[in-house]
Amino acid sequence: MIALLRGRIVSAALGEVVLDVGGVGYAVRTVPGRRVGAPGTEVVLHTHLAVREDALTLYGFPDATSRALFETLLGVTGVGPKLALAALGALGADGLRRAVVTEDVAALTVVPGVGRKGAARMVLELREKLGAAGPLAGVPGGGPVPAEGTRGEVAQALETLGYAPAEAVAVLDRLEVADDAVPEDVLRAALRTIGQRA
Repeated sequence: MIALLRGRIVSAALGEVVLDVGGVGYAVRTVPGRRVGAPGTEVVLHTHLAVREDALTLYGFPDATSRALFETLLGVTGVGPKLALAALGALGADGLRRAVVTEDVAALTVVPGVGRKGAARMVLELREKLGAAGPLAGVPGGGPVPAEGTRGEVAQALETLGYAPAEAVAVLDRLEVADDAVPEDVLRAALRTIGQRA
């Protein structure tokens, strides 16, 4: 498995670069519309190697988080590397995660090749994976619920009670929870806040 390449860009076209790594030129597919670098510059790409009967194809990303999201997308029924790259190109990593977590089917239909049914399937298959434990957790704007501290405990309690991760985050953001707060008190306050909106 080739997981990372560091080298000099020999040529760059839309959605593909050729990277010179120690005298060997690697053709690497990249997210369309996202500039990796100009020819002659040295870059580091986090890569995914797709193996098929008739081809070995490298896909490159500027960071491990984007690669993890790409690999998560490949687990969705009917989503191959081309469509996964198109989704990242159209919405970006944060926009894609946000659309899935908030179940925004309309936002996902802007991805070329994704209709309403495909977008609904993406939401269904990805929303748990891109929630608190998904590949974007711990990244600014990337995971809806922190895994530690009072916020994490209360968010998990709210999810256990049937509230969506995005809703739990929105309520906790309004409460401005301190890490040393008592979880039971925060949970009661969160439930009161949700009750006032209903």
